[in-house]
Formats: sequence, C-alpha cells, structure tokens
Amino acid sequence: MSEARSRLLTTASRLFYSEGLHSVGVDRIISEASVTRATFYRHFPGKEDLLVAYLDFADQAIRTQVETARNAMRDATEVLRAVARSIADGIRSNGFRGCAFLNAAAEYPDPEHPVHQAVLAHRQWFLDTVTDLLAQTGEGSPGPAARHFVMLRDGAMAAGCLTDPAPICETFLQGVEGILRYRS
Repeated sequence: MSEARSRLLTTASRLFYSEGLHSVGVDRIISEASVTRATFYRHFPGKEDLLVAYLDFADQAIRTQVETARNAMRDATEVLRAVARSIADGIRSNGFRGCAFLNAAAEYPDPEHPVHQAVLAHRQWFLDTVTDLLAQTGEGSPGPAARHFVMLRDGAMAAGCLTDPAPICETFLQGVEGILRYRS
C-alpha cells in the first residue's frame, strides 16, 4: 500500500468511525490526509470505494485479532474467550462508538449497496468463524450457539457506547461463558 493510500485510509477510518459515513466528505479527508484530489481519485474512484475500503480495513483488523488468538492457543474454547476479551477491550477503549459494521449498516440500509454488502460479508465471516470454533469445542449444535454469541456481541457493542461499559462487558463475558459451559 502506498503511503498516500495509507494516509487516506487511516484518516478516513478515523473520521468515518468517529463522525459517521455520510457526514464526512471527500474534501475533508483529502485535506486531513494531506493529499491532492488527483491522488485521492487515483486510489479511490469515489467515496463509495473509500467506504468499502474502510470496512475492509476494519474487517482485516478483526480477522488478524482472531488469527492471532488461533495461533497462540490451540484450544478452541480459549480462542473464543480471547476473541470475547478482545471485543470487551474494544468496548472499554477510549473513543468507542459502537460496531463500525452495525453503524455502517444503519447508514446504508439497502442490502444491495456495496457498503451494506461489505457489512454482510464481514458478519458472515465472523459467524462462520465462531460456528467453526464452537464446533471444535464439541458443541453439539454450533449454529444456534454461534448466533447467540454474535447477538451477545452486537448487543454489547450497541450498549457499550451508550453507558458505562464495565457492566456491559461483564454481562457480555458472562454470556459467552454461559455459551461455552452449555453443551447440547
């Protein structure tokens, strides 16, 4: 990735996450990334392309976290706990504004829109990953348990930016433990 593309993506990611996708314009991103308009359009044909790249960037960061946990731990139960702790740590972090993907879906509700499609692709990957990990734990019915995990995550991510994140994270982690303890 070129330095200019990296600056554009880093700047856009910060602004989109903190202020919203519709509210941040290309001119502001160009200005704050210190690139020319021509440089922007060389890397991104339009704002929609940058929005999808932003979500792909966020997706890759989460995939890397999960892969790091998988490489560090062989036990799927511990990997799931590490993923849950990572989610809780994110919720407790400064500047947390909820899930970038849920926020994007709220701003782009049309399921055919490329931004919404990027959200759906990430969510399907995450659900598939959790399903696979739960199957490795011996969970007799990993599909419903994985959907439960994702719903707990979604709720924690939504509530974590509205109030004190400590009890939200505690409840989320207890819910994940409940999923891990229950075997059908």
